[in-house]
Amino acid sequence: MGDSILKPSFFQKKDALQCAKALLGKKLVTRINGNYCSALITETEAYCAPEDKASHAYKYRKTARTQTMYKKGGTAYVYLCYGIHRLFNVVCGPEGMPHAVLIRALQPISGIELMMKRRKMEKAGLRLSSGPGTLSQAMGIDLSLNGHLLSPENGIWIEDASANIEEEEIVSTTRIGIDYAGEWALKPWRFYIANNQWISKN
Repeated sequence: MGDSILKPSFFQKKDALQCAKALLGKKLVTRINGNYCSALITETEAYCAPEDKASHAYKYRKTARTQTMYKKGGTAYVYLCYGIHRLFNVVCGPEGMPHAVLIRALQPISGIELMMKRRKMEKAGLRLSSGPGTLSQAMGIDLSLNGHLLSPENGIWIEDASANIEEEEIVSTTRIGIDYAGEWALKPWRFYIANNQWISKN
């Protein structure tokens, strides 16, 4: 397992746009309280501060929440959205550059029964993990993981997977729920695997 784990250098050598594409087809893994779950990353969104008006760190904004975005690439950025949903992002690039990739959807691989229990579902349908809030719930991702490097020691990491996603298999479109960002809302910075049903709904 150790050889396939993506090291911090994987994230630190890429900006958010490069990372958002490169993470498609990779495997997100959590081990929470000894419970192992894994899923294929099928959909991502890139946020590229300081210019990106949709980013929490637009114009290098620094708050208690955004401090994590300035950490080195390979750090988990987990925040609360609308006071309900916990959204999982991966910080990219070198320390001090607030780039992040939101993980929007996953295709379950293992630990599916536990995911269903966390989501209070009786059947493993697409609602299980095809959305940024639902996937965090399914994978057991909460605010306690915020600011930690992605590693088995910290209970959350990303592995290389057998799925090799080529450029022509990636769909690029606009990001969701950022109308406030003006012209930046039109950037085609949402990416997903073509013909994969495990993607979020617009």
